[in-house]
Amino acid sequence: MAGFPCRQGGRTSAVGCDMFGIGMPELIIILVIALVVIGPQKLPDLARSLGKGLAEFKRATEDFKQNIEEETKALDEKDKAPQEAAAKGEAVAADKAKEESKENVKG
Repeated sequence: MAGFPCRQGGRTSAVGCDMFGIGMPELIIILVIALVVIGPQKLPDLARSLGKGLAEFKRATEDFKQNIEEETKALDEKDKAPQEAAAKGEAVAADKAKEESKENVKG
């Protein structure tokens, strides 16, 4: 199996991995059964509806993914702000301490 991008135990064909474990012969059988059951007039409409549904699902998935990434980024920035302020405050306090120690040495 080394060299193929298939998951462990997945079948391979001339074009690579089988989608969902379904090969070309199984896919043809499913399409023929769908043609017989649904009929040639309604099959294009069904395929169109299925395609629109999948496109809508893909759009919703991408939108969800983008929202999660934006929220994660906002939370990261929110967490960084107090840390940066604390670091800046420590630097200012260190500068003041240095100045005070210089004044004490002089005075």
